[in-house]
Amino acid sequence: MKTTIPDSLKEGMPHTLWGKVLSATPVVMAVVATMLAGLSSSEMTRAQYLRSLAAQQQSKAGDQWNFFQGKKLRGVVQRSTVDTIAGTSEVGGFDEARLRQALGTNAGVLDSAEGRATIEVLKENGMPRVPVGHVPPAEIAAVLKAVEHASPDSEIQKLLVAVNDGILAQAVKEAQGEAMALDELTAPIGRTIDAVERELIRVAAPATARRDFAVARLSFHGRRYDAEAKLNQRVAELYELQVRKSNIAAERHHIRSQRFFYGMLAAQTAVIVATLAMAARKRSLLWSIAAIAGVIAVGFAVYVYLYV
Repeated sequence: MKTTIPDSLKEGMPHTLWGKVLSATPVVMAVVATMLAGLSSSEMTRAQYLRSLAAQQQSKAGDQWNFFQGKKLRGVVQRSTVDTIAGTSEVGGFDEARLRQALGTNAGVLDSAEGRATIEVLKENGMPRVPVGHVPPAEIAAVLKAVEHASPDSEIQKLLVAVNDGILAQAVKEAQGEAMALDELTAPIGRTIDAVERELIRVAAPATARRDFAVARLSFHGRRYDAEAKLNQRVAELYELQVRKSNIAAERHHIRSQRFFYGMLAAQTAVIVATLAMAARKRSLLWSIAAIAGVIAVGFAVYVYLYV
């Protein structure tokens, strides 16, 4: 839509450069007001998007916390069962030779690559090691430490603003990859343990052999659940940082939207006052007000765009 000034309003305007500037003021301020309205709407849209993104990230963090709690509880159940068995009967340590003797001709299940890896883990009461452990960058570690120590929100926000979004997203990806790597390493061991237990039942192995192997199985799964819970906790904490960062960015865009809206109101005020000045006989005061409003609108918009 083209904005024009009626000729009747242009009458009496000085035919000088300043007069031309004054006559163009309503048009210029109308354009500025339209631009500021667009910026205000754009910033509000970004704020709403980031709020929605934060909600999605919070949902993912909640899932990881649920995994953490569930696996932590399962680990406690496994260890409690071991304690109960140890308290009611005599339990021998894991003995590969005794296990092979109990399996008899079916001991071949222990000779595969998975079987040997399982034997090593059960002997050492350990866990398979993930080749490359996730170590968060120093800036992310600083934020996690501040959150752990319940530092003031202002301090956490200051540390978090300095963290690059891409670096944080990469940290989440690496932590998830470590959790998946551990799952891939423990899955074959779990399958081998299940196969051995089925063979012990099928060959009617002595009760002591089945009991000792059951204790070894429960101990392994307890350690596995504890390790997985720790990884889920780390992923959840990183997701929580993403939630905080998205909310901080959303709040910033919301504030920018409000400020651009105030600038738009000032520009519209300049349009109205400039139009009235053109229609009035004594224009000096009105032109001054229009000029001040226009300068304030433009200057405020530039400040918000660059520094807010």
